[in-house]
Amino acid sequence: MEELKGAIALVGYGLAAIGPGIGIGLIAGNAVQAMARQPEAAGMVRTTMFLGIAFTEALALIGFVLFFLV
Repeated sequence: MEELKGAIALVGYGLAAIGPGIGIGLIAGNAVQAMARQPEAAGMVRTTMFLGIAFTEALALIGFVLFFLV
């Protein structure tokens, strides 16, 4: 029973990692578009992009920690 619980947690974390992966891709893609359209705002866009990536990656890390707690 314990092995099945671990296997389900592993699959759950794998599925949960898809969301942050898509989110980071969207953030980076939209930031590149914004910098291409307005190069003078690239510094502010880059800073905001890195904050968004950090918060999105935190979701994946929380899922990773929860995987080990289960």
